Amino acid sequence: MAPSRPLMRGIRPPRVFPTRAGRASPYALALTALLLVSAFLLALIAFGVFSLPVSAPNAATTNAAGAGGGETESADARPARPRPRRDLGEGLGERGAQWTEVISWEPRAFVYHNFLSKEECEYLIGLAKPHMVKSTVVDSTTGKSKDSRVRTSSGMFLQRGRDKVIRTIEKRIADFTFIPVEHGEGLQVLHYEVGQKYEPHFDYFLDEFNTKNGGQRMATLLMYLSDVEEGGETIFPDANVNSSSLPWYNELSECARRGLSIKPKMGDALLFYSMKPDATLDPLSLHGGCPVINGNKWSSTKWMHVHEYKA
Repeated sequence: MAPSRPLMRGIRPPRVFPTRAGRASPYALALTALLLVSAFLLALIAFGVFSLPVSAPNAATTNAAGAGGGETESADARPARPRPRRDLGEGLGERGAQWTEVISWEPRAFVYHNFLSKEECEYLIGLAKPHMVKSTVVDSTTGKSKDSRVRTSSGMFLQRGRDKVIRTIEKRIADFTFIPVEHGEGLQVLHYEVGQKYEPHFDYFLDEFNTKNGGQRMATLLMYLSDVEEGGETIFPDANVNSSSLPWYNELSECARRGLSIKPKMGDALLFYSMKPDATLDPLSLHGGCPVINGNKWSSTKWMHVHEYKA
């Protein structure tokens, strides 16, 4: 009998898992498989092929919008324009798909599509309609209002913060322009009948009288409250872009083809700046309203100042 090998004190002999006919233990196979699967999943995550499920905070809102619109949309869909969204607890009605379009950089002009809902447009018209008076212009010498043939519309002002709907619209304007609500004048609602117009003019002041309250006007938001069958376009005659480059050129009236023009569409809002980024006045912001040829034109204007405007 061969002499037994003495064991060293304190060292336990290695444990050997029992095998059958030279095969590995089932425990070892299970552990190996688990490690391989884990390594494979980690590799997929690292290369972006696989991602762990994470609850999206806006998932409920997206699904609700899809259900309300009567259609569904896959998670991988990439719509060219935002889907219609409902302003729960804010404003009136439901706005359509919203997106901003750059119209010009000289002057700076942008169109926010579906800025107002149809119900909000009708609400503003309903408030103003019983109180419309002939529109006036500002006398550049005295700073006071006066009648003029260059502006033949009728209009009226709605007090800033007048009611909940007005406050909601004014906050929406501030969020879009990054200009505080307190810097804006009250909303002016305007009505143009057939043949009525507004000759090209500046929204900034050339007198000291009108800049005492709030300083200079720096930007204007013009909201279209109705469609116009023909005419009534907003025109920038001196802009460094011509309307012939726009897809709606063939729909414009003769007046609107003499510069850069925007065709009125209910709910859309035109934002343009009367001042350049360096705070100097921008002469390219010269703008006007072409005569209405067919239909009626309703709009609402918000003028915004450099400083707080005491309404």
